[in-house]
Amino acid sequence: MSSCPCGSAKEYAVCCEPIITGKKTAETAEQVMRARYTAHVKVEVDFLFESTHPDYREGYDHKGTRTWAESSDWYGLEILNTVQGGPGDEDGEVEFITRFRDKDGKRTHHERGQFKRKENQWLFTEGIMVKPQPLTSNKVGRNDPCSCGSGLKYKKCCAK
Repeated sequence: MSSCPCGSAKEYAVCCEPIITGKKTAETAEQVMRARYTAHVKVEVDFLFESTHPDYREGYDHKGTRTWAESSDWYGLEILNTVQGGPGDEDGEVEFITRFRDKDGKRTHHERGQFKRKENQWLFTEGIMVKPQPLTSNKVGRNDPCSCGSGLKYKKCCAK
């Protein structure tokens, strides 16, 4: 048994392989996203091209994609959120994170992938990079109750 690289906990032969080989059509945008990640792992660049919407294929680089996929180590796919992209939808979005190592070192790729249905088939259109969010801090004011639970004001307790 070979686990599918997409992280579904299913066997590759019943998860992404039928979609990549064209034996099965993806029912959701998320299934296409999982299959596209797996295609990177398995270096199935023809599927990457074919699962891209025809209106968005300009500039696709088969050779460069193959070289990059072959020379990268893939550590996993994490699906964070989906918006629409179901069997009855025409558009969908899948927010995901992939982790991999390439010639530049360990990398994390966070994207909101956009998908459209064309002739009853889900296709990738474009990816919108998700920028890291700044850390927020809950600064304690001098006259606020101390966070240690003493019941004293912060300035009379832990701020000393």
